[in-house]
Amino acid sequence: MNTTEPVRPVPEAAWFKSSYSSGAGGECVEVANAIGSAHVRDSKNKPGGMLSFGAEPWATFVAFASH
Repeated sequence: MNTTEPVRPVPEAAWFKSSYSSGAGGECVEVANAIGSAHVRDSKNKPGGMLSFGAEPWATFVAFASH
């Protein structure tokens, strides 16, 4: 996560819903990939903000979560 530089706006078309989101109103997460980073937000509260991760921490999380 970068706290020293502002995050550029992410185009709406860049967001995609996680394949693990059931659509039943529970866990709805959207991800947008950018060069060197990944952004995550709640699909039910899009204006509520997003979390941004560097490429390496995001890859580590995805590898951990996929087990």
